[in-house]
Amino acid sequence: MPRPMFLARLGGLLMAVCMAASVSAADRPQGRMNVLFIALDDLNNSLGCYGHPLVKSPNIDRLARGGVRFDRAYCQSPLCNPTRASLMTGLRPDTIRVYDNSVHFREAVPDVVTLPQLFKRNGYFAARVGKIYHYGVPSEIGTSGLDDPPSWHEVINPRGRDKDDEDTIINYTPQNKLGAALSWRVDEGTDDEQTDGKVAAEVIRLLEKHKDQPFFIAAGFYRPHVPCIAPKPHFDGYPLDSILLPKFPDDDLDDVPPIAPWVKKPNYGLGSQELRLFTRSYFATVTFVDALVGRLLDTLDRLKLADRTVVVLFGDHGWLLGQHGQWQKQSLFEESARVPMIILAPGARGNGRPCGRTVEMVDIYPTLAELCGLDAPKTLEGTSLKPLLEDPTAAWDKPAYTQVTRSANKKRVFGRSIRTERWRYTEWDEGRQGAELYDHDQDPNEFNNLARKPEHAAIVKELRRSLHRVGEAAAQPSDVVK
Repeated sequence: MPRPMFLARLGGLLMAVCMAASVSAADRPQGRMNVLFIALDDLNNSLGCYGHPLVKSPNIDRLARGGVRFDRAYCQSPLCNPTRASLMTGLRPDTIRVYDNSVHFREAVPDVVTLPQLFKRNGYFAARVGKIYHYGVPSEIGTSGLDDPPSWHEVINPRGRDKDDEDTIINYTPQNKLGAALSWRVDEGTDDEQTDGKVAAEVIRLLEKHKDQPFFIAAGFYRPHVPCIAPKPHFDGYPLDSILLPKFPDDDLDDVPPIAPWVKKPNYGLGSQELRLFTRSYFATVTFVDALVGRLLDTLDRLKLADRTVVVLFGDHGWLLGQHGQWQKQSLFEESARVPMIILAPGARGNGRPCGRTVEMVDIYPTLAELCGLDAPKTLEGTSLKPLLEDPTAAWDKPAYTQVTRSANKKRVFGRSIRTERWRYTEWDEGRQGAELYDHDQDPNEFNNLARKPEHAAIVKELRRSLHRVGEAAAQPSDVVK
């Protein structure tokens, strides 16, 4: 072959190879959005961006100003394992058969593709630091607990001085273990010495290491879960005389089914001084973990990742701070079912605006899949929130569902609740042990149970039908496939 013809053909071949390489590069997931997934354990809506008059949360507030703050977001269960397993599988607790803190979701759905596993299968680096799936706090800090190995390329389980110095924790309810008690401590050490400080440091290291490849990195913070522990400077912003306890009528629980309250003796029988000191510690711990969230957001800016990283931040369920004389979780009152949830999707037209539609944590999986251009499993039971990220006022008629269990006569019974933009309706043991109806337009504190009022029979019937419909629609575990 003459040399000029050979060179021409070689040039054409090289051009074709280059063009093919260019197409291949464009098709690789490097062009997709990253995900920074931030979970805060037992964080309720006591945040500045949600209108709390006292709590200092400047970094979460900054995220809310940049993204969409969901004002009516609800957990699937006000308990760690069921709600986290539901979020991470995109399936409701009735489908995955997880109702307590001891069962792993793969017992019922062994082949389910989890949220990070979907990203991992599509070429993303997937890692978690800290608590994403459930494990006990503080008892299992430093372990993997009920983690799911197929979900991750890398896992890191930090342990800090908050775990090592447990013998100095103050416990106002010693009948309960530390992880379920009104327990707290002021630490003299630095933020970096805490388990959550180590979570932030490890997440930053992973962001720096993997900034040039697509990633799904999950930051699982342990606070403000009890025991509420934070370094002293975070307490200094909350003078005790600024801490006020919720007010409620003396007969507040008289019209509530007896099975409903989790704390049977209002306020555990504690005095106002102890309750205010504990509430102060909860607020201080929120401010502490907020500072660590700020470090992660600053790192995205420093590494020039902010314009190609979806950030989602949420509390895994609500947490009562004395409303109705109730504390902690495992109730179906608003403060236990409602969660903070913020999503910042670069370029979304709704960024910077709040959304008042009722949404659920089970919606996070399909949302992140759509935002990142991944084909989600067809069995997901949530709905993508992308339309609300584009227009937070868009038409939306999907209610939210929350459920919890109780023990009655040595058997498990369910409390199930449906929340629309106006109403909350709750049934205990399918109504056999009572029902609750609250009109949030007139009664945002849920003081007046309307379930037995004849004039509200029609709305009870409608909400009851919707509540039962979602239970009947829950998928059978055998329907959930790879």
